[in-house]
Amino acid sequence: MPRDKSENNKKIIAAARREFTEQGFENASMRRIASESGITVGALYRHFASKEDMFAALVEPTVSELMEKYKEFCEQGYEIMKCGDVKQLWNESESETKWLMSFIYDRFDEFRLLICCSQGTKYESFIHDMALMEERSTLDYFERMKQYGMTVNELSKQEFHMLVTANVSALFEAVIHGFSREEAMHYAETLDAFFSAGWKKILGV
Repeated sequence: MPRDKSENNKKIIAAARREFTEQGFENASMRRIASESGITVGALYRHFASKEDMFAALVEPTVSELMEKYKEFCEQGYEIMKCGDVKQLWNESESETKWLMSFIYDRFDEFRLLICCSQGTKYESFIHDMALMEERSTLDYFERMKQYGMTVNELSKQEFHMLVTANVSALFEAVIHGFSREEAMHYAETLDAFFSAGWKKILGV
């Protein structure tokens, strides 16, 4: 009687998660994953065409969900902007850090793979890509603010890029250093206090 493929898939996913977490993508072995799953390497390739496909199966749903939630968060900011309330807009921006940290820790295993174990995959630039996305959305905020009569001080593109990158990278340090959820949420508040004061000073808001 043939084995239940869905049950095999669950075993493969669990084994792959352990292997990628312990070894990183580049050093992960499809043979070890197959062995731990109780199947042959050939059978493993009938579930996943490649090692990268397997890694993507573990992290892509989380990345896609994050992109969708991030878009929704930006849209909320655009609605607040229409009221011309800079203070409320800034408060919403500050809450983004805590929201994102909570999102990360609800899916900690996936983010650990993305941030610490993805070298050699298309996800290895995840933090950099997140920083670029934040940079683009923030610049879009600034342009829209002007349309509603709100202004911010101008920064050089280079300085703005480096500051945004530092801000975003700092957030994911909680995962790199293995913070508990409680430690991470406290750290999110610290990041808000630190970066908010600096951004307000620099941008003149």
